[in-house]
Amino acid sequence: MSADEVSGIFARESSYLDRYVQFGVASGRILSVSFPERPDEEAESDHDLLDRIFDYLDGVTDDEFEDVAVALTVPTVQRRVLERVRGIPYGDQINVETLARMTSEVDHTDEDDLNVVRTALDENPAPLLIPDHRVRDGPSAAPPAVEQKLRSLEGL
Repeated sequence: MSADEVSGIFARESSYLDRYVQFGVASGRILSVSFPERPDEEAESDHDLLDRIFDYLDGVTDDEFEDVAVALTVPTVQRRVLERVRGIPYGDQINVETLARMTSEVDHTDEDDLNVVRTALDENPAPLLIPDHRVRDGPSAAPPAVEQKLRSLEGL
């Protein structure tokens, strides 16, 4: 089942993460990704994106997930930051200042702008698909143990 064919909540348990990977999708766009200890009661486990995520977690592929539509209902500057995060290649990492430099209308020398970048990372609605774990000195929206495992998987 592909994301554009269905809406709902999907989850599958990951032995690598010691948690579930869960996401919500509507109108072909991912609304959120989370890593709960227990999935939503209504979550289904059959979805193409879950298959891709598990291939990534199993080290079968270094999928960038760039073709997956994510609904970013965040302020414009935060959306710009998160769009730049999506462009960080698998296995690469940058710091918050570099991310700020890469983002239009963000001043990498302004502490308030750097805080906007950190806030965008912290409030990322779709960690893993928007790989905030590739920003080494920024917060991740994923739980710390999940962030570390994602970093380890990519050799970061």
